[in-house]
Amino acid sequence: MPDNNKEIALERKTRYQLYGWILFIVCAILFIAASIIDREPLVFVGSILFLLACFFFLIPLIGSYRKGKSDS
Repeated sequence: MPDNNKEIALERKTRYQLYGWILFIVCAILFIAASIIDREPLVFVGSILFLLACFFFLIPLIGSYRKGKSDS
């Protein structure tokens, strides 16, 4: 039974991390839109890099989340 509680806590933590990264991606998209409207190329490049970095951090998180789901 205690192992089940640890698994639930880990799954909840992973889910919150996933939600956080999704919010970061939404922010990056909004920054990209703002940079296009304001015609700021440096902000645009920085926003694209930020978006790519978010995806790189998200890939292993999704992989571990799917792996945890398939184990149960």
